Amino acid sequence: MSVSLYYNAHRATPLTGAELASVAQVVAAHTAAFPYDDEESLCLYDGDIVEAGEVLAGSTKMPHRPGRLMPVIAHVLDSVTELRRAVAGAEWRVHMDDLDVPWDEAEGYVLPGMRDADLIAELAAVMDDVAE
Repeated sequence: MSVSLYYNAHRATPLTGAELASVAQVVAAHTAAFPYDDEESLCLYDGDIVEAGEVLAGSTKMPHRPGRLMPVIAHVLDSVTELRRAVAGAEWRVHMDDLDVPWDEAEGYVLPGMRDADLIAELAAVMDDVAE
């Protein structure tokens, strides 16, 4: 069974040309900076898949390797934070299956421990134990 992070934005008006350019810039920058070639990163759905009233929507499948989980979560949530700041006046929902990810005006989207180096190392060690 896989777990995914889902994100979408609803607004009565479509994205402007400037907003589309900002979204493309965020996606390009975060795709280029993503640390793993073999994992899924920020993935926005094509416009024809988006529901009525949605201006952006996407999802990211979480990695099966425990040591990569927190870095992927942090990277994708940082990306979605930048997208939210680039698209004014939208109502956003970000969730990992049934768990809503809270918005913090100063920090953006964050989950506890997602930048904790000790936790990341401990999760990576789980994979090392499995490999032995």
